[in-house]
Amino acid sequence: MNCVRSIFPAASVILAVFLAGCGKKDEAAAPPPPPVTVANPLKKQTTDWDEFTGRFDAVDQVQIRARVTGFVTKVSFVDGAVVKAGDVLYEIDPRQYEATAEQAQGQLDDAKAKVDLAQRELDRATTLIKTQAIAENIVDQRTQALAAAQASVLVAEGALKLAKLNLEYTKVVAPIDGRVSRHLISVGNLVNGSDSGATLLTSIVSMTPIYLYFDMDESIYQRNSRLWFEGRRPSSRDTPNPVQITLTGYDKPTKEGKMDFLDNRLDIGTGTLRGRAIVDNHDLSILPGQFARLRVIASGAYEALLIPDTAVATDQSRKIVMVVKPDDTVEARPVTLGPLDDGLRVIREGLKQDDRIIIDGLQRARVGAKVAPKMGEVKPIAPAGGAKP
Repeated sequence: MNCVRSIFPAASVILAVFLAGCGKKDEAAAPPPPPVTVANPLKKQTTDWDEFTGRFDAVDQVQIRARVTGFVTKVSFVDGAVVKAGDVLYEIDPRQYEATAEQAQGQLDDAKAKVDLAQRELDRATTLIKTQAIAENIVDQRTQALAAAQASVLVAEGALKLAKLNLEYTKVVAPIDGRVSRHLISVGNLVNGSDSGATLLTSIVSMTPIYLYFDMDESIYQRNSRLWFEGRRPSSRDTPNPVQITLTGYDKPTKEGKMDFLDNRLDIGTGTLRGRAIVDNHDLSILPGQFARLRVIASGAYEALLIPDTAVATDQSRKIVMVVKPDDTVEARPVTLGPLDDGLRVIREGLKQDDRIIIDGLQRARVGAKVAPKMGEVKPIAPAGGAKP
């Protein structure tokens, strides 16, 4: 009986030691807090921008048509080339117009000779009338003859000017600097120079500067008008507000321009207002008709907090940011987002400058759980290159 009693205390001691050992093993197996990288929001001056899709169009565009009728004898340009104002594009057979100009010159010389004759006869009659050698009506007749001869000179001069103008039109010249289209009429074809059916020869569009047209919806126009009334944004009607332009195939702005025009009414069909920017195109890299993305300032400069866009998560309908509190536990902070600026997201509301936000390791963080934070830094994210790979 004494042996049995001595067994139970020994078994209790062994069980207690075993349980104590199990507790130490569980405690040692608990995982450490996951590592994350945290950083304070970047505080900097920024400006809001509105983004639109626009299409380029030429400032000047001209259809080149024949001014006189005749056969084309020469095409003097290369299709698609850049031409200067005054460059000869086409030549039309000038021989008939040269003959007409010579004929008009002869008629003018004849009219001038008749003026000289009429003037001499009038001078003679004026001398004879003093001695009453001729009647007064003779003087009147010769005065009228001189006036008629002088009128004939004016008619002949007009005919000569028209003949020379038509002769000049046999050389079709470029009226503006720009890029010419293809030739629509080849050598040997007859072109018509009448006002009602003048033959289209080619066209020219100016290249620099170039317009960029876009449409903004009514809500953006109303907001910008309100900001203008509050003195927080200059109006594009009277201020050349800056414009940044991203061409197709690029992931960052490669051109800059300025606002040039806002229409005087909204389109009742689409509810949009037509705007226009003017862009320098001295390298001739942009063609009329191209599409582009453009950004127009939507506010004045202000100080804002910015974080990487990847640090923003979605919780149902809310946007949240994971913030590490002083005790290294994670808190989900609702935030109000603004636009992107240099690859960073503007935070309107919800963060302070000294908040530690998780910028790397977001998938390892759990709300209410501890983490092992390592300080990082929020930097602007600018694309390394302009062209997409």
